[in-house]
Amino acid sequence: MTSPFRYLGRPRPTIDGRAKALGVTRYAADVELAGMLHAQPVLSHQAHARLRSVHAEAARAVPGVLAVLTAADLPVTARAPETRHQAVLARDTVTFCGQPVALVVAESAAAAADGAALVEVDCEPLPAVVGVAATTDGGPPAASGEYRRGDAGAALRVSDHVVKRSCRTPFVHQGYLEPCAAVAAPDPAGEGVTVYSGCQGQFDVRAQLASILELPPAAVRVVPMAVGGGFGGKGGVIDPLAAAAALRLNRPVKLVLDRSTDLATTTPTPAMAIELELGADRHGELTALRVEITLDNGAFANGMGGGIAKRLAGCYRIPHLFIRWRDVCTNVHATGAYRAPGAPQTTFALETAVDALAAALELDPLEFRKRNVVRAGDPQPDGTPWPAGGQLACLEAVESHPLWQSRHTDTDGGTGIAIAGWIPLVDPCAASCRVDPDGTVVVTLGAVDISGVYSSLVLVAAEEMGVDPQQVRVQIADSASAPYGPSAGGSNIACSAADAVRAAVGDARGQLLALAADHFEAAVEDLEIADGAVRVAGVPDRRITIGALAHAAQSSESSPPHRRGPIQASGQAAGPSGAAVFIAHVVRVAVDRETGQVNPTDYLSVQDVGFAMNPLLVDGQLHGGAAQGLGIGLHEALRHDDAGQLLTGTLMDYVLPKATSVPPVTAHLLETPSHGPYGALGVGEPPIIAGAAATANAVRAATGAQPTSLPLDPESVWAETVWRAAGPTGSTRSTG
Repeated sequence: MTSPFRYLGRPRPTIDGRAKALGVTRYAADVELAGMLHAQPVLSHQAHARLRSVHAEAARAVPGVLAVLTAADLPVTARAPETRHQAVLARDTVTFCGQPVALVVAESAAAAADGAALVEVDCEPLPAVVGVAATTDGGPPAASGEYRRGDAGAALRVSDHVVKRSCRTPFVHQGYLEPCAAVAAPDPAGEGVTVYSGCQGQFDVRAQLASILELPPAAVRVVPMAVGGGFGGKGGVIDPLAAAAALRLNRPVKLVLDRSTDLATTTPTPAMAIELELGADRHGELTALRVEITLDNGAFANGMGGGIAKRLAGCYRIPHLFIRWRDVCTNVHATGAYRAPGAPQTTFALETAVDALAAALELDPLEFRKRNVVRAGDPQPDGTPWPAGGQLACLEAVESHPLWQSRHTDTDGGTGIAIAGWIPLVDPCAASCRVDPDGTVVVTLGAVDISGVYSSLVLVAAEEMGVDPQQVRVQIADSASAPYGPSAGGSNIACSAADAVRAAVGDARGQLLALAADHFEAAVEDLEIADGAVRVAGVPDRRITIGALAHAAQSSESSPPHRRGPIQASGQAAGPSGAAVFIAHVVRVAVDRETGQVNPTDYLSVQDVGFAMNPLLVDGQLHGGAAQGLGIGLHEALRHDDAGQLLTGTLMDYVLPKATSVPPVTAHLLETPSHGPYGALGVGEPPIIAGAAATANAVRAATGAQPTSLPLDPESVWAETVWRAAGPTGSTRSTG
């Protein structure tokens, strides 16, 4: 689609690419402060135990070690922790293997690590609850809820075809390149703390720190650093520990996790057990869905159960449904958000059932989806209506694509499809805009750039001001000086911030035009800004650069009316809501029948993006999401033994997708204008959702086996291929 704009809608490289390529971008681990100490956490080796004592004499004897801190030493709230963030150090009881119980602080990172290795933790083991199955008999209390529409039980009993599925998905880590890191420095006057954090939202982290440290928010300053990947996992898990240690010792403290510690002590996505029944009539219309889903939240509740359960209905018209979720806590690491929280797992369960039902009906799986995909106004499980969007357009794009059209010609492999819908967040956001005497347009935000979104906001500012993007600088400020910005998550920053930037730049533009009207003795409506200058429309020789106007506005040498004060503006936006993103993914795989090895050979990612403000970045989001979806589908799992010990605590054991294992990915952008800024939709989370499900359906097409668990590692695929005739965990019933 040809862009109607000069800059927006045209591909442009990221504004920070050069700095990252040169290695000069500063991350939290790069912060160096005078007098800074280094910290190393001591993790529990027990999944559940009563903490008796911490023996630190040997650690304190290590040269360079200054302190070994326990919970009693830290200036934190004494309230019982309800979240992983509040569990700064275990106080009386440890609840998961990997929970920090002490912190060794030293003059060097090496001394801190040596000291931590010598700390002995005396614990009295307690019974540990590990795995969803253990929670049904004496496990911790569970939260639960349900969505209900019609009578799913009765509708399933009279349906012509019913598919029953019992699915399991594991804990999955976000797999970011940069482990968690934070540097905290106490205020010299004893009035608070500054934290340098690789976080996804400085204002959320500030609120958490203020609560945990029992300080007023104004006493906590969060300086957001560059983020080396987050995907929901950089919510400030270790920031309270670094800040509390800095306040206790009255010196700056740096805390950088190594990879194994990060895998053991942060917040992966929950594990799930899903029991599902999906019915259809003989005409290929879905009739009913019944689901029981249990989410293993680990040591602390995460509150995501309702949202995750809601996504189990996918984007289908289902007249009767019953979805019950149960959130349980177990003695493994706490869990949290990972890009499109829970959606890849629920989509795997539903979309493999949809494929099985299409096969029972002898219908093409794409045609079956077209018959049943939601239309605008159809209810979601909670009763809210689905917004209009490109759901049918995505399926039609797949239908005409060569990868789908050639699916029957690949006799050595299989091709699978999966679809999904997603409702992005759009949160309130503010921005400021300044024009400097050299003509630079400086936009300041408090929203963290975790996905390159600032490289799109540069185009917004350039378009609205009428200057080249090279003349625009978008920057982030710390929580003490920045305009308010939401956390980067929920696919919200591009749309949330774009309207705020547009408002701020529009205000600054109005100030420039008013100043130029005095300069030219012309009406504002007769002026325009183009190529970095204000000019009288139709008279190209009468022009003045915006830099010259900014200089006059703030110069003491100017005389009124030209000296109006610096060109400084602000803008805010509450953000539109109710938009929907729809996707369709197609994966082709080759399966080695003797080993069960699954090798993806081709990938198509179709997404309705509304309007791609920077198509190069949107294309990158779809490629990255495809790789992560394949990781969830084929490789990744945090596994524990029966005692709660993490078995996949290194990148030798926790397998991430490699460049050689990701096939060519075709990103197909559909642009069905939304009511977001310029018609754009949030794009960050949907690209990951359908990869695992499409891969599983491709395995089914290749082998006839119906995968029931993730990941699709060689052992499980081989077992399901060989033993699929027994069908112990899935069945299809036809009544006529």
